Amino acid sequence: MPKEIPDKLFFKIGEVAEIAEIEPHVLRYWESEFGLLKPEKSKTGQRVYRKKDIETVLEIKRLLYEERFSIEGAKKRLLGKYNLLNKDERIIETIKELKKGLLEISSLLQN
Repeated sequence: MPKEIPDKLFFKIGEVAEIAEIEPHVLRYWESEFGLLKPEKSKTGQRVYRKKDIETVLEIKRLLYEERFSIEGAKKRLLGKYNLLNKDERIIETIKELKKGLLEISSLLQN
């Protein structure tokens, strides 16, 4: 069973690999195969994952390793799942993430 996702804004590839219990090169491969998995890059070019990226990684792992989907089958399943979310729900989810990030930045600035 994967480790619990820590409550923080950003994660490096090694942290994500540890949480998902896979190797970093597997993450890099999945990025090239799954359009839903697109971590941002820092100024230094390092991959920066958010919690939603880790949740996507864990879902991909479950589909491939537990449910035994092929890469293509997992892609179709994920696209079907994420297309079911309507535009308003995605906007609300993004706003909630932004609010959480701003609150965390605000608390850091107050210290």
